[in-house]
Amino acid sequence: MSSVAVHCLPSGAADARRLAARLGLPVQGITIHQFPDGEIKVTVSDAAPTSIIYASLDRPNDKLIALLFAAEALRRGGAKRLVLLAPYLCYMRQDAAFHPGEAISQQAIGRLLTATFDRVITVDAHLHRTSDIRMVFPGIEADNLSAMPAIAEALAGIDPATVVAGPDEESRPWVSALAALLGLGHVVGRKTRRGDRSVEIDFAGQIAMAGRPILLVDDIVSSGGTLMTCAQTLRAAGAVTIDAVITHALFPPDMIEEFARAGIRSIRSTSSVAHPTNAIPLDRVLADALQGELA
Repeated sequence: MSSVAVHCLPSGAADARRLAARLGLPVQGITIHQFPDGEIKVTVSDAAPTSIIYASLDRPNDKLIALLFAAEALRRGGAKRLVLLAPYLCYMRQDAAFHPGEAISQQAIGRLLTATFDRVITVDAHLHRTSDIRMVFPGIEADNLSAMPAIAEALAGIDPATVVAGPDEESRPWVSALAALLGLGHVVGRKTRRGDRSVEIDFAGQIAMAGRPILLVDDIVSSGGTLMTCAQTLRAAGAVTIDAVITHALFPPDMIEEFARAGIRSIRSTSSVAHPTNAIPLDRVLADALQGELA
């Protein structure tokens, strides 16, 4: 039996198989059976001393329970080291209580996963005021990988006149990193949020965008309001074309037509979350991060 194996939830089976093949590791599915009352039964295959669970945690509530049950079974089956590979990591947005009685989901999920795994690996975690992902998972190993090298590789040959743009200050790390890798100029908007789907974005006083192609970059798109407002603002500023690239596509697929109406010519996402816009595999980024587990 191999000393390292990959286990995966059903939703990530294709990506997990591709990654395991790249690493030369066996991959085994995690079986989930749902009872009529909504409870689930989770069954895993033989545990390896180092067991890696591939589970992207979009639509997370059911997945988290399955993940905990799988981890319990693998530990009891002999796993000495459990690694969670979650290309998308849920519940990172709320890192503070803004109103009385609000739960701080980042802390709650951090404690849960810290107590379950020896290492957590994710990509472009949506961290606001948390400067280092190790603060979310104290006492265990944690890695927040960047998707920007994979995106830059996919965009090789882009028009050198392109301006890389982000909707707000939170997007600056991704925008500046990608612009540097591609050797392009970049801008970041000033966003004022009016509600879940209502925002205003201002690019005044930055690089002139009239007559230039724009590449919109962000880590997560869920409601899509920010991206569409950003595109409309850039069109008004004279952008000739607007394409978008994101790490995590969480929006409903039927919104692609709405993005087109807002002026976005194309939208591409990484393979972190299964989505029709997936065009940029993260296999190399994830495989590199796992090399140490193979030693």
